[in-house]
Amino acid sequence: MNEAAQIVLHAAEALEGGFNDLDPVIERCRGARVVLLGEATHGTHEFYETRAEVTRRLVTDLGFHAVAAESDWPDSWRVNRYVKGDGEDTTAEEALEGFRRFPQWMWRNSDMLDFVGWLRDFNDNRGNAESKIGFHGLDLYSLNDSMHAVLDYLRGIDPPAARDFAKRYACFDHFDGDVMRYGLLTGTGISKGCEEEAVGALAELRRRRGSYISLNGHTAEDAYFSAEQNARVVAHAENYYRIMMRGDVSSWNLRDRHMMDTLVALLAHLDRIHGEARIVVWAHNSHIGNADATEMGRRGEFNIGQLAREHFGAKAVSIGFTTYSGTVTAASDWDTPAEHKQVRPALAHSCERLFHETGVPRFWLDFSKNTEAAKLLEHPLLQRAIGVVYHPDTERQSHYFMSRVSAQFDALFHFDETRAVEPLEKSAIWEKGEIDETYPSGL
Repeated sequence: MNEAAQIVLHAAEALEGGFNDLDPVIERCRGARVVLLGEATHGTHEFYETRAEVTRRLVTDLGFHAVAAESDWPDSWRVNRYVKGDGEDTTAEEALEGFRRFPQWMWRNSDMLDFVGWLRDFNDNRGNAESKIGFHGLDLYSLNDSMHAVLDYLRGIDPPAARDFAKRYACFDHFDGDVMRYGLLTGTGISKGCEEEAVGALAELRRRRGSYISLNGHTAEDAYFSAEQNARVVAHAENYYRIMMRGDVSSWNLRDRHMMDTLVALLAHLDRIHGEARIVVWAHNSHIGNADATEMGRRGEFNIGQLAREHFGAKAVSIGFTTYSGTVTAASDWDTPAEHKQVRPALAHSCERLFHETGVPRFWLDFSKNTEAAKLLEHPLLQRAIGVVYHPDTERQSHYFMSRVSAQFDALFHFDETRAVEPLEKSAIWEKGEIDETYPSGL
């Protein structure tokens, strides 16, 4: 074992799989208002399972009030209503049915089913509606669904306003609900965009806030808040799709700024209920780690992790997740079926290879307690990032970037071998991948 691996080994706290293994993690988060839990892929069981276990402890031990995920607002609001005992869904699986847009396995999987079920059971034992734990989305892809949600809200409380908003949003009808077509035609100047209409609708809804939230106490305020977030998604998504064709950092930064703004707005909303709210964020490492400590920062990109550090200071704790090898659920290209793919062993000169060399199957590493390891990992190393698409044949180019890990995260979990998250709908191609990976190679 080389000297660097020995330093990490000395600092690592082994995880044996018991709930008590998480005691140091929870203690590390004791003073935080925001705990950001990452993932190195969007399709790894151990990442979902551990985030869920940490979140349960943060809720039960430290009184955290909500989960905010890298997911769309309207789909997550449906889950939020279910876990709080509202809405029409009668099971956790039904509540997750809103997640139909690619990549649906990211939220429609067996680990999420268990976690949503736990949230509902936990909330059912709470004394009142205001004390229940929520589930919310931070992302901005849901332009069409968010428009429909705003109109549905207004039809229920102010039909004349609904008709006015429908006229504003009719601008998008020219693109038949195809957001990529909208981006292509407006981003290249072929068609006029709908920025004025989307921004105007948001401003008008905010102008009416006082009259709308006076209708029915806390319930009315919650309903208005969701409608306002949907209107904000429409305004920001319009801008996002219009500028994404540029191929520069603008669209990435707009998306992460939107997620940060949503987090701050959610905290302010929950502060009115709880005094000082505390939120757990679930998102990819590339969003929750400090971008300034990676190649992203050198390209001019920032992310929610960097913005949270700047906004909350020491009251934001960012925890990354890494893996050396195993399997993952991912697609081969955007908007193609989920596959059960083999994850190649991590490359040399990567943090994952260094962690593998310790020989510890799974561990927790807190940089605030281990200055020698933190100093070691201040030096740039490769780090792997697998999103919803995985290209193992071009892995170095497609999935690795340079990072200073201990400046990127406050702490991290490492799982040396991991397995693919199980989609609720296992396609034939996913099942075939599972068989191929276990079939004897010598036959």
